Amino acid sequence: MSDSAFRKIALDGLWNNNVTLVQILGLCPTLAITTNLVNGLGMGIATTMVLVGSNLIISAIRNIVPGEVRIPVFVLVIASLVTIIDMAMSAYLPDLHKVLGIFIPLIVVNCLIIGRAEAFASRNNVVLAAVDGVAMGFGFTLALTTLGALRELIGFGTLFSQANLMFGEGAKMLTINVFHDYPNMLIAILPPGAFLTLGMMIAGKNVLNARAEKRAALAARVQASSEAQTAI
Repeated sequence: MSDSAFRKIALDGLWNNNVTLVQILGLCPTLAITTNLVNGLGMGIATTMVLVGSNLIISAIRNIVPGEVRIPVFVLVIASLVTIIDMAMSAYLPDLHKVLGIFIPLIVVNCLIIGRAEAFASRNNVVLAAVDGVAMGFGFTLALTTLGALRELIGFGTLFSQANLMFGEGAKMLTINVFHDYPNMLIAILPPGAFLTLGMMIAGKNVLNARAEKRAALAARVQASSEAQTAI
């Protein structure tokens, strides 16, 4: 496979076709659990692990699964992986597992997972499916972590609070008090704050895309003008 194919898949997952900021999928966990950075990171990593695993398995069996039953088979694969992740988190990260709660089992019905299985993994080889899973999962994790960080910063004036839920008791020292004597803005932690913050993130991405398109168009005009003058 060419480097351009891998680059396109990576850029689609991270930016051009980001699950959260472009496709607007997986909003239930995105809005519900991103009350701080650590929650968003934990949910993103769990989802990424399921996504990569399901993409790999579904791509590997795509030629032997009858088309009539492919969706039930996909759901069975995804549900099995989610059960493994859920049990592993319950055993090794019990505090984080309690915080994320029902949203771990609900990864089974995340449109991101089944969507990539149907649209990509079932139509491409294992290598491309794995790259797609990593890219889409990392893009989803990045969006959740950023959203969680913004809500935590605006709501409590901190970053990396409750890092011990994921990294152990020693990680309590990672908490950063960005603003001292900060009057908490609880609206950022409540559901309206999730919608507003996500909306600002999407708007910011659109602004950056528009600026990039203008720069590309200007560069194309300059190059065309230069080539015309050279031809003369």
